[in-house]
Amino acid sequence: MRNKYYLILLVLAGNLFIAVNVKGQAEKIDNTPNANGMVVCAYPDAAQAGLAILKKGGNAVDAAVAVQFALAVTFPEAGNIGGGGFMVYRSTKGETNTLDFREKAPSGASANMYLDASGNVIPGMSLSTHQASGVPGSVDGLYEANRKYGKLKWAELVQPSIDLARNGYKLTKRQADVYNRIQNTLKKANPGKSYLIKDSPWKEGDLLVQEDLAKTLEQIRDKGRKGFYEGVVADEIVAEMKSGNGLITKADLKNYHSVWRKAITGNYKDYKVITMPPPSSGGIALLSLLKSVEKYPLHQWGHNQDSTVQLIIEAERRVYADRSKYLGDPDFFKVPVDSLLRTSYILSRMNSFTWSAATPSTSIQPGTIPGYESDQTTHYSITDREGNAVSITTTLNGSFGSKIFVKGAGFLLNNEMDDFSSKPGVPNMYGLVGGKANSIQPNKRMLSSMTPAIIEKNGKLFMVVGTPGGATIITSVFQTILNVIEFDQNMQQSVSSKRFHHQWLPDNVQVERGAFDEKTQTILEQKGYKLISSGGIGRVDAILKTPLGYEGGADPRGDDTKAGW
Repeated sequence: MRNKYYLILLVLAGNLFIAVNVKGQAEKIDNTPNANGMVVCAYPDAAQAGLAILKKGGNAVDAAVAVQFALAVTFPEAGNIGGGGFMVYRSTKGETNTLDFREKAPSGASANMYLDASGNVIPGMSLSTHQASGVPGSVDGLYEANRKYGKLKWAELVQPSIDLARNGYKLTKRQADVYNRIQNTLKKANPGKSYLIKDSPWKEGDLLVQEDLAKTLEQIRDKGRKGFYEGVVADEIVAEMKSGNGLITKADLKNYHSVWRKAITGNYKDYKVITMPPPSSGGIALLSLLKSVEKYPLHQWGHNQDSTVQLIIEAERRVYADRSKYLGDPDFFKVPVDSLLRTSYILSRMNSFTWSAATPSTSIQPGTIPGYESDQTTHYSITDREGNAVSITTTLNGSFGSKIFVKGAGFLLNNEMDDFSSKPGVPNMYGLVGGKANSIQPNKRMLSSMTPAIIEKNGKLFMVVGTPGGATIITSVFQTILNVIEFDQNMQQSVSSKRFHHQWLPDNVQVERGAFDEKTQTILEQKGYKLISSGGIGRVDAILKTPLGYEGGADPRGDDTKAGW
């Protein structure tokens, strides 16, 4: 979600940052490390819910469960129980795992379901209708994560979200503004419902109470996954589907299960990167981007200087081209992970790069692999006293998903079906192009750009990182990592720094206002790069492990908050 607030770093004094926003107001960002644990997420109340669990003796996974459900209450544009996501886990002993709780296409879905009689994509059908929703995975994912790694009882982790929903939470100014902007859309999409709707404008400090959502969360608290995928909540989901010709059935809900998958890993200099395998495209893309730029002297060139920017753009151009052809759900499509991550292949893709001019995207096609026959999210990073870490990105896809609430249950449905390729070569809502690998099939998981990652240095925990942002997720995580490793920024500086983004098609570079100085911008434009001024790109929430403890970075582009002890 884009907004009008951006922070510009002015002074570094010890661990206290003084910044100025575009209204000219001074803001302080405390960057004091915390030895016992850290939660960094999109909303203050959710961060406090996670921190409270850590203080009770819960571990990082326990805190993640509390944070996810609290975000479903306090950050409905992306926090959810009606969506899905990915978790990357690293234990204090260095054991790693990933959990895929991505949504799935309903059993009644089909490859051409969003095409008209002439074979053209029907505008909006995959975004703002009941047919736009995949089978949700968040509740099952949290439940399975807790069963495998949690310490505290499930009910204790869900209860904070129930309290927030029933007793209410106070809106920040940013959140009130968002709710006001979306009033007409919500009214149109939800006849006969009043969720988030108010006769007078929402104001900062208003108390939002959500009784129906509290009842749904109580079902989940008392019955675990069955409290969502069966029983009264499942009945409410299916009834909502029938009201708008949606496809999700009781069988789809009951048969949904998240999947534990082996993490993919790679190296960047002295660092090991642990990240998400397909159906996330983010892990492969992140490792490919890092390897593409590894041999170049980025530290010498400097942050957001013309050579640094040009190299990063050209690496992104090639990696996103490969994403369009070769990445999809590995349970349905043979994803050539090893081939895509082979160093020789990645370096060969950069052979056509020249410093003299931009490489037109029309001249870049997905690479040839021998023998091969293809935004609105939210992220939270958590570490605990023992040294366990989780990096979780979760989503409804668009901001507020399909904008459709489940009547009686009080939560939003996702519009993740848009992340499939409705038609090969036709871009989705984020402008991403896909093909056969990401075509719609029943029970298939749609491709994602979510890129939760954990980084080690010398075998020890170094960084936990991730972001929302649709197509910009991969490049935001990539640049955040480089900011720390190559440009000597601490965690807060790194997530606050201005970003840019290129994704092959369309052939332009999104640039946050103020990211480039005039000289850099002129040099890039003279070489043929089309620079487009952009609002905020991503909302990175990350943690750096330092000798003094955990150092959080909460993105100033939103209400993101770090809470440690």
